[in-house]
Amino acid sequence: MSTETEDGHDDHHLPAVEDWPRGFGEASWWPFVTALGAAGIYIGVALWIIGDAISPLLGPAAVAGSVGLFLVGIYGWLYHAFITKFWSRDTTEHGHASLRWGMIAFLGSELATFGAIFSYYFYFRAGAEWTLPSTTPDLISSLILANTAILIASSFTLHWAHVALRDGDRTNFLRGMGLTILFAVVFLGGQALEYFEFIGEYGFTWTQGVYSSAFFGLTGLHGLHVGLGAAILGIVFVRALYGQYSAERHLSVSTASMYWHFVDAVWIFLVVVLYVGAGQA
Repeated sequence: MSTETEDGHDDHHLPAVEDWPRGFGEASWWPFVTALGAAGIYIGVALWIIGDAISPLLGPAAVAGSVGLFLVGIYGWLYHAFITKFWSRDTTEHGHASLRWGMIAFLGSELATFGAIFSYYFYFRAGAEWTLPSTTPDLISSLILANTAILIASSFTLHWAHVALRDGDRTNFLRGMGLTILFAVVFLGGQALEYFEFIGEYGFTWTQGVYSSAFFGLTGLHGLHVGLGAAILGIVFVRALYGQYSAERHLSVSTASMYWHFVDAVWIFLVVVLYVGAGQA
C-alpha cells in the first residue's frame, strides 16, 4: 500500500506497515508469508507420507498450496526489497550492506536446513546394517554427469554476466544471464528425466529405506531451490531487459549470484555424498 508522509512525499510500503510498532516502518509481512509457505511444504510432505491413513489427496494439496504461498512470499519480499527501492532511488550504502547481510543470513538458514538432513543421512549411514535397496539403479550415469556439468557451467556464465555488467558491457551481461537461466531449465529437465527413469524403469522410490528417502528428499529439496533460483534470475533478466542495471547499480544481481553459487556448491556436495559415496563401504 502507499501512504503519504507529513512532508508530502509518497511512502511506498508493502504490506500494511502501520500495524507495526513505532520505529519499524520498514518492516514487512513478506518474510513471514515466505516462512509460512516453507513450513507448509514440510508439513505437506509429512501428510503425503501418512496420506493413506487420512486422505491420499491431503498431502499433495498441502504441498501445492504451500509452494504457491512460498513463491508469492518470495515475490513480495523481492519486490519490497529491490524493485520499490530501485524506482524510488532511496537506496544507501547502509541499505546495500543490510540487504547483502540479509542474504547471507538467509543462506545460513538454508545451510542449516541441508545440514540437518545430511546429518540424518550420515547418522544412519554409519550404522552396521547399512544396505542399499535392491532396486537402486546405476547412480553414476551419463545423465547425472551431464547435469552436474551443466549446473557448474551455469555458475561460470553467471559470473561472466556479473563481471560484464560491472565493466559496463550490457550485451554480454544479457547473454550470460540468458545462458544461466537456460542451463537452470535444462538441469531441472534432466532431474525430472532421472526421476522418471528411477521410478518408472527401476521401481526405485522414496519409500524403500533410509537411502531412498534421503536421496529423494535432498535432491528434491535442491531441485526446489534450483527452481526458485531460476525464478529469481528470471526476474533479474527481465529487469535487465528494461535497462534497470548499470555498473553502479547491481545489488540484486549480486545477491541473486550469491544464492545461485550456494545452490551449485550444495549440488556438488550432494553428488559426492549421495551418488559417488552411496555404495562405498
